[in-house]
Amino acid sequence: MKRSENKIRSGFTLIEALIAMVLIGVSIAALIASNVSHTQANAHGMYTSTAEFLIEEIRAMTMPLDFVEPDEVPDTFGPDDGEVDVGDYDDLDDFDGITFSPPVDVSGNTLNDFSEYSQVVTVESVNPADFTSAVDDFDSSIVRVSVSIVMNGKQVGSTSWLITEK
Repeated sequence: MKRSENKIRSGFTLIEALIAMVLIGVSIAALIASNVSHTQANAHGMYTSTAEFLIEEIRAMTMPLDFVEPDEVPDTFGPDDGEVDVGDYDDLDDFDGITFSPPVDVSGNTLNDFSEYSQVVTVESVNPADFTSAVDDFDSSIVRVSVSIVMNGKQVGSTSWLITEK
């Protein structure tokens, strides 16, 4: 009589081990991709939040200002002679075409911690019947203040608001 040997197998076959390694590899790759995606979304949220903060600093700085030079007949749209510093700006049109880099806060103090950002400000008179169209300087009692926030050469936020003559 022949004796049959029944071998009891224990462990995985080579194919089973390879399939398990592939599944683990795919799972790890998916986790890494997810982590990268979440990190990028978090960074975008941080840039957007900082941009909104810097925009609000300009808004708070410009809201209480007179529409045009308080005691003179307006002839210059933009900073007047002798207005070289943000602390010298005493009316809205002084902010036209100004870029703050590094940005400034509502008091005009430089925000050196945000040195990679710039605040680009534009002030333009708008048509009272159509706020989307600009008119010649001083030809309207409404101006649009636009602020763009640029980080390392790339715009990360912008907004505009209207101000009427007081």
